[in-house]
Amino acid sequence: MLDDDDRRILGRIALESLAAALAKRPYEPAATAKPALLEKRGCFVTLKKGGELRGCLGCFTSEKPLYLSVATYARHSALEDPRFEGRRLASADLPFIEVEISALTPLTPCPSPESVVLGRHGIYVSKGGRSGCFLPQVASETNWSVEEFWGHCCRDKAGLDWNAWRDPGTMVMTFEAEAFNAQIPDAHGAKS
Repeated sequence: MLDDDDRRILGRIALESLAAALAKRPYEPAATAKPALLEKRGCFVTLKKGGELRGCLGCFTSEKPLYLSVATYARHSALEDPRFEGRRLASADLPFIEVEISALTPLTPCPSPESVVLGRHGIYVSKGGRSGCFLPQVASETNWSVEEFWGHCCRDKAGLDWNAWRDPGTMVMTFEAEAFNAQIPDAHGAKS
């Protein structure tokens, strides 16, 4: 579990990395001795502007400590998400960007896809070199049923058949995420 200080540090790292990426300059976060931030965990960084998705990339496993992965994926989400090719974020967008960080638990095989708890479990599907995932919060945002959650992941994210999650040849996995928003300091240094 991440404490409030861990979340504050990760939020600052994500925002600094994002600002550097949009300014086209390098960024390396300061080293930390905080044990939770040194864990080698997967993470996703989600960027929204006006509530609309503008970038979301991450990893399920990492050889890097969590704080370095957050810095990496904040940058990648801003500059490399293929869904936003040709309409990337710019420095002028920075004050309007909402940043959400999701620190992940490891992927685990899902013995019964119907047993997924919406809003708690994220899902991952893979078959024939195609894969897709949804973070747990997607279910809460969309109000989909369990079947719709799996179906949209298979069809819309992995490019598979809607019912591929029911196929024994499809790998179906779940994970959980500690998701929180990066707090953007206002002009006086207070958190908004």
